[in-house]
Amino acid sequence: MNIISHSSRYLPHDLNTKFYAVKLYRQTKSINHVCRRYHISKSSLMRWNKKFDGTKSSLIDKSHKPLSPHPKAHTDEEIKWIKDYTRRNPNISLCELYGKLRTDKGYSRHACSLFRIMHKLGIYVNKETHKKYVPKHYDTPTQLGIKWQLDVKYVPKDCYTGDDNQKFYQYTIIDEASRQRFIYPYKEQSSYSTVDFVKKAILYFGYKPQIIQTDNGSEFTHIAKTDRIHPFDVLCNDLHITHKLIKPRTPRHNGKVERSHRNDQQRFYQFLKFYSYNDLIVQMKAYLKRSNNIPMQVLGWISPLEKRNLLSSS
Repeated sequence: MNIISHSSRYLPHDLNTKFYAVKLYRQTKSINHVCRRYHISKSSLMRWNKKFDGTKSSLIDKSHKPLSPHPKAHTDEEIKWIKDYTRRNPNISLCELYGKLRTDKGYSRHACSLFRIMHKLGIYVNKETHKKYVPKHYDTPTQLGIKWQLDVKYVPKDCYTGDDNQKFYQYTIIDEASRQRFIYPYKEQSSYSTVDFVKKAILYFGYKPQIIQTDNGSEFTHIAKTDRIHPFDVLCNDLHITHKLIKPRTPRHNGKVERSHRNDQQRFYQFLKFYSYNDLIVQMKAYLKRSNNIPMQVLGWISPLEKRNLLSSS
């Protein structure tokens, strides 16, 4: 007879399943019926029936620990060496311990084997404790024009129906106080695009900020050390704007604009199809108007434009 197939979600079988399956088998002698009812295999049923003596305790799984140690397991002498060294030198590092064992005791095992046996023995050499990251309080401005966050998003290539493999980039600026945004597409991610975009953003908002915060991308700042001034910094100096760079590899510091990009993916790019750069400009302009009129929980369920009007009138 073939083994009755069963889903892995029924494994491991609990004690009651084993007990009642064996009892039913001894009453009916029907392997097919028992295996289908309890979703078990014939081999499991026969194994349980062989050791069943009428009590549930006889069906409890025994220890799976090998009766004899593995031939390549650490010997008692090697374990004693490890314990002695770590007891006498509680602050010794794993690398130093491995070196001493090899030099002084002729220890020939791999360093990973040493680490595994130490973990099994409950020995943690020079265990480092890392403090849990606790995000610091972020002082969001309460007035317009204090700080803008600036970032770039790659427009998904699946949205473009053309056949020339052209790439497009969405530049985004968000005012931290009102959450009002300005977005505009470009064909290249460069310092020239950044400068042109910021000029367009100032015209769109009708004011310039005191601070513009960006990441450390090459379109915003020089990656390598140089005496040259980045074109974006030249613009900021001319307009008396402070250019603030966030800590490298910490996009959460620019969280407001990063979060808005995720919303763009869900609300816009997931359904977008455009055939040209001009078509993308038109559709992005319409989406910008729509997104700035969507209520936000962080603003008390009012839209960014409504928040701007409140801040302007106060």
